[in-house]
Amino acid sequence: MSKKQPAKAAAPTATPATEAAAALPGRLTAAAVLTALEGLALAGLGVYMLYVGIAGDPDSPQQAETGGITLLALAALPLVAARGLRLGRSWSRGPALITQLMALPVAWTLYSTGGAMIAAAVALALAAVAVAVLLVNPTATEALGIGPGQQAR
Repeated sequence: MSKKQPAKAAAPTATPATEAAAALPGRLTAAAVLTALEGLALAGLGVYMLYVGIAGDPDSPQQAETGGITLLALAALPLVAARGLRLGRSWSRGPALITQLMALPVAWTLYSTGGAMIAAAVALALAAVAVAVLLVNPTATEALGIGPGQQAR
């Protein structure tokens, strides 16, 4: 009688996306997370404005609905950029930086309204500056393949 050896479990294989994400520096991951949070905040505000426009009692329902749709469309830019950064795509740095440049005047406007918006303005400005600094860092540009003599991904 022969004894059969139990089959060994196959080791899980990593997909190219998980390998690329594991090789990214922490700075790039942090920039992706902050950019995604900005996009999610925009999307949340857009959904809220749509809800108020449809079910609430705004001064102008049409304006609230249009504003909500606009915010949802604008949320796509940082969300797509964050996904690209997380996957290490070089093209994603541009949209992510543009998002941060657009966030700074918004933060100033929130700050100048005063009251409770000052805290939101400070948080937005700090996030925008932090992401911009993280994205122009040589470690991040090297990880994205941006720079002299490097092939873009």
